[in-house]
Amino acid sequence: MAQLSEWLKQHQITEVECVTPDFTGIARGKIVPREKFSEEEGMRLPEAVLVQTVTGEFAENVTPATDPDMILVPDPNSIRLVPWAKDPVAQVIHDCFNSDGTPVELSPRYVLRRVLKLYEDMGWEPVVAPEMEFYIVDVNRDPDLPLQPPLGRTGRPETGRKAYSIDAVNEYDDMFEDIYDYCDAQNLAIDTLIHEVGACQMEINFLHGDALDLADQVFLFKRTVREAAIRHNMYATFMAKPMENEPGSAMHIHMSLKDKLSGKNVFSNPDGSPSEAFLHAIGGMQKYLPQVIALFAPFVNSYRRLVRFNAAPINVQWGYDNRTCGIRVPYSKPEARRIENRLPGVDCNPYIALAATLACAYLGLTEKCQPSEPQTGDAYGLPFAFARGLDEAINQLQACTPVAKVLGERFVNAYCAVKEAEYVEYARVISPWERKYLLLHV
Repeated sequence: MAQLSEWLKQHQITEVECVTPDFTGIARGKIVPREKFSEEEGMRLPEAVLVQTVTGEFAENVTPATDPDMILVPDPNSIRLVPWAKDPVAQVIHDCFNSDGTPVELSPRYVLRRVLKLYEDMGWEPVVAPEMEFYIVDVNRDPDLPLQPPLGRTGRPETGRKAYSIDAVNEYDDMFEDIYDYCDAQNLAIDTLIHEVGACQMEINFLHGDALDLADQVFLFKRTVREAAIRHNMYATFMAKPMENEPGSAMHIHMSLKDKLSGKNVFSNPDGSPSEAFLHAIGGMQKYLPQVIALFAPFVNSYRRLVRFNAAPINVQWGYDNRTCGIRVPYSKPEARRIENRLPGVDCNPYIALAATLACAYLGLTEKCQPSEPQTGDAYGLPFAFARGLDEAINQLQACTPVAKVLGERFVNAYCAVKEAEYVEYARVISPWERKYLLLHV
């Protein structure tokens, strides 16, 4: 912890944002003056803050009725500046512990740590690379009104589809300059910026690396992009499907395995051919991804993205460089052989999405699951393999015992309870579509 104190002193920090991610991926915590920050004692928060619904309500019977505190301990590897703050402010991500020193099983960060420990016990280290799609939209103060593209530097909103257009990205150069500056100040290892298919839909990719570190980076990246957009009188949204006539936004996850002793890619044999581990990981993902779709599509809006012919998967076919499949294997050299999970929406919690991806692959590795033959044609013409809505997805996740054992049964039960509470609350809302077509016609 000495390095943490020295870092705060070196950067002349005045305040510290002490945060931990909840189920939604919202940063929960406290802002404390530098002199009140204690790395030895940590801080305390009610355990219930982890399991609030996205509307701020609490699911029943998820945490003890006594509403106990957690002890939050800062991770010195996660400390970063808050680059948009007026004064020198630090942010540090905390791990959650019970009073007896055991980890809080509901903490998304612990859930990912738990899965990574299983790989460590096998002598393997996952290597991941997330790809983040999001929309830039005009300021929207009335939730009843549809979202619209913002004005660019030409003074006009974007129209039409401008996939991979450089000029379309340059319309918002000032904002992206801030994003890159903010990310650089926080050591967020972002790589490529592209314009995606939708109107003002962008994608920023991360360099590959350690799964926990990348989850932290994505957690902070979402906050960073939203902050930069607001400062330029725009919104950035990570909704899975924010506009009805535009494609949804994904968080594609590339994963491979590194042998901790040799440093070599476990997915490739010495002769460069695909290994049995590679095939078993795909087999496990094909078997279990449909059962845990609630972890990749966590909100009612998420299922609007998963539709046929709309740049999103509808099944778990796999194929080489085939973007119509839920599981894509990009062409690469043997040392870079990897699997891309195209299911997660960008609205999911990065810790949970990475943990679930790795859990499904882990089960495939331990159960030696065999994959189907690779799909060489269009997978959109094949049957739909996922739940069509959050309620059905919750039921499937609750019934998936093997994944619950990997992620933690208490976590899975709590997650399902929170999502059930969100679904019940959503079901009370009468939509404009219902008023438009049913009010006078039924």
